[in-house]
Amino acid sequence: MLKHIVAWKLKAEAEGKSKTENAAWMKKHLEALYGVIPELKALEVGININPSEMAYDAVLTSSFEDEKALERYKIHPEHVKISSYCEKIRESRVVVDYWEE
Repeated sequence: MLKHIVAWKLKAEAEGKSKTENAAWMKKHLEALYGVIPELKALEVGININPSEMAYDAVLTSSFEDEKALERYKIHPEHVKISSYCEKIRESRVVVDYWEE
């Protein structure tokens, strides 16, 4: 399985919501993609509890059969809607893709 990990550092306030509210929004909407996008084999969203300035606010861990499935996921209309919102509320984002052994 190909693992796709994304972590976000969110703005203190964006789109009329606090960082906490936006993290909860992301979790709810990203988790709703499971079962909607066939390429998505597994998905987990976590909201950070670590108070460190180095910590990111939310993380997505997802699994795909291969790179082509991941690419189809990225352009799926339902994913694009959520991703567009996330672009507005984030300060930064990091991504790691790797093959699970």
